[in-house]
Amino acid sequence: MVPLSRLAARMRAGLVLLQRLLLLLALLLSPAASASAATASAATASAAAIATPATEVYRCDGDPLIAAVHQGAVDAPGIPNSQGGTVPGAFIVLRWRGLELQLPRTNNAGPPSYTDGRWWWQALDPDHPAFAERRGGVTRFACERDAG
Repeated sequence: MVPLSRLAARMRAGLVLLQRLLLLLALLLSPAASASAATASAATASAAAIATPATEVYRCDGDPLIAAVHQGAVDAPGIPNSQGGTVPGAFIVLRWRGLELQLPRTNNAGPPSYTDGRWWWQALDPDHPAFAERRGGVTRFACERDAG
């Protein structure tokens, strides 16, 4: 059996929570909140459109690979070496053979390349990108754009 003082404390806590929820509901239903919610929704949709990564599908060593380039949190577009429409701070996500690799863009001159020190990706030829893993030696995987 729960002591009466403990039950009263739980009831008070429940009432405080209920009051906060009612206040939040009142704020959300007010006309000012509706307008700001619409503005926030439009801003979120706009940001989502900007943040949508460029996605390509390839076959690497016979297995499907999905590559998605993200611009990252870059606020200085005047940085040198922005070839390929990316700047340092961008990254690529590769999904292949159950792996999900997030590789940061290098600052190497020329077309964008991405590496985390172990995995390396560069689409110098967009139909046959270079993909490799360094573990002791370097293993290169033959990749081609997926026609299907």
